[in-house]
Amino acid sequence: MADAVDPHTAPEAAKALAKEVRTPPLTKEERAAALSRGWIVPAVIGSALMMQTLNATVLSNALPAMAADLNEDPLRLNLAITMYLLAAAVFLPISGWAADKFGAKRIFVAAMILYALASAACGLANSLMELVVARLFQGMAGAMMMPVGRLVLLRTTPKNELVGAMSVLTMPALLGPVIGPPVGGFIVTFWDWRWIFYINLPIAAAGVLLVARYVPNVAVQDAPRLDVRGMILTGLGLASIIFGFENLGRDILPPLAVAGFFVGGLGALLVYGWHARRTPHAILDLSLFRIQTFTASVVGGGFMRIAMGATPFMLAMLLQVGFGMSAFQAGLLTFVAAAGALIMKTTAPPILRRFGFRTVLVVNAVIVGVFFLAYGAFRIDTPHWLIMIILLAGGFFRSLQFTSLNGLAFADIEQDKMSRASTMSSMAQQLVQSVGIGLAATLIHTFTRLAGQDQMTAETISPAFLVIGAVTFISLAFYIPLPRDAGDEMNNRGPAPLRPKTAD
Repeated sequence: MADAVDPHTAPEAAKALAKEVRTPPLTKEERAAALSRGWIVPAVIGSALMMQTLNATVLSNALPAMAADLNEDPLRLNLAITMYLLAAAVFLPISGWAADKFGAKRIFVAAMILYALASAACGLANSLMELVVARLFQGMAGAMMMPVGRLVLLRTTPKNELVGAMSVLTMPALLGPVIGPPVGGFIVTFWDWRWIFYINLPIAAAGVLLVARYVPNVAVQDAPRLDVRGMILTGLGLASIIFGFENLGRDILPPLAVAGFFVGGLGALLVYGWHARRTPHAILDLSLFRIQTFTASVVGGGFMRIAMGATPFMLAMLLQVGFGMSAFQAGLLTFVAAAGALIMKTTAPPILRRFGFRTVLVVNAVIVGVFFLAYGAFRIDTPHWLIMIILLAGGFFRSLQFTSLNGLAFADIEQDKMSRASTMSSMAQQLVQSVGIGLAATLIHTFTRLAGQDQMTAETISPAFLVIGAVTFISLAFYIPLPRDAGDEMNNRGPAPLRPKTAD
């Protein structure tokens, strides 16, 4: 028998029912929830992240001109990229803890402000050392910005909507690579390279205002005590390995010293593994790698991201140093790769819904690897239209691969581990990209020495694309064993979970 309705409470019950079905929502809390479910929150966070991607692509294209102005070898200027990634990798482990402790939105805004100040310092640098120091502070800010921004999205979006939300998140960020090469090339060719850093200031100011207005507060969680010992061990380990790759084959340090970096770095990480098994709240949660989908995304995807980190640097060297193009000409060619990536963002969700993560990752890995190999076939007389078509198609399929990897990483992660998974995923991405840049510089230097030359040429740069491209196929060993239904819940191929709650 149905419950009786008290006539004195019926009006209140009717009001409550009307409030539940009313559309659009009228209260502040309901508006915030609606924004979280739509495109505004991921678009705003993505717009804030755009200055990171813009700066990265502009900087890669500007390295030869910056090297000439600072009287440095172009290969030495890759320190400006590597040190950024180094700082990001070292400070990333505390980003999840800081977001839980102080609030993700607050940390995100603070990171944007610090990034803008560090960008101004980069523009004022008068030597490689000053530039490297400023880039270290940029990396510290970037370490907080990307994973914390993504954490806000993870905690305000249900899993079955996450792939679409991440596509929206990355679309503004992909505008950086689209406009970065031509804008950066124009600035470097016709103006002053320092303005490639100053343009971050208005972007950061707009980002802070938009985040403050539209991004909801994510509830502060109980943060455990900071694992200082773990932070030191991971920092030393990652820094030593990156420095090892940075100096491999350069003849700057004795071979014994370079080997010492690798041995010391691996030793520190092994000690951290021992420490993590005995620490309940270790700064990096190694138990995440027991989850097959997370491991396939982070470890398997790492072989793809090595190529992603190396390619902008290598294309700048090939087109400007090898082919003699200006930064502006090279930028007009390479921006199409990001344009292809931007186009893919609108088609990735339906492709994943139709075929699933496993099929997309396996088939697309082969396609992406072939395109990386094709970059090594570029010659000085290759028609520019053909170069643009190959870069456009390569960017298209590469974007599908990384959209799939970013979604798969969180397919089987529980809400209480989202911050730790976001931190681990972001740290691994920064690490392998820095390894990619160091490996690319080492390969170019090695091929130059083997050819008996003092300066790199197109003939000594092209073979490096073949080696880096071959590395991408290793990722197939992680994708093929995935179950056919891996991550289906995120593609609306499985049951939809309850929507997460946000703080008031």
